[in-house]
Amino acid sequence: MRTQRRGSLPVGWEETTEEGEYEYVPLRLPPDVNRVTASMRLSLQAEFGGWELSRVRAYTDGSRRVLLRRRKTSFPVTDTGM
Repeated sequence: MRTQRRGSLPVGWEETTEEGEYEYVPLRLPPDVNRVTASMRLSLQAEFGGWELSRVRAYTDGSRRVLLRRRKTSFPVTDTGM
């Protein structure tokens, strides 16, 4: 799973909320990642990173673009090294 830069959302995915209470991260899942593996990867992001699924776009080549979101916090989130 490759994380894209935060400014490169697919067309039509310009998510904005009134107060900007969420932060977003787009992911690209390559065509060789099956549904079970993708589900497990996204579940781990949700469990340990606090992310939730916002949108999924499937392409004809089998790849998927996923947009995850989580509420912004007032303190920085650090990587636990898991």
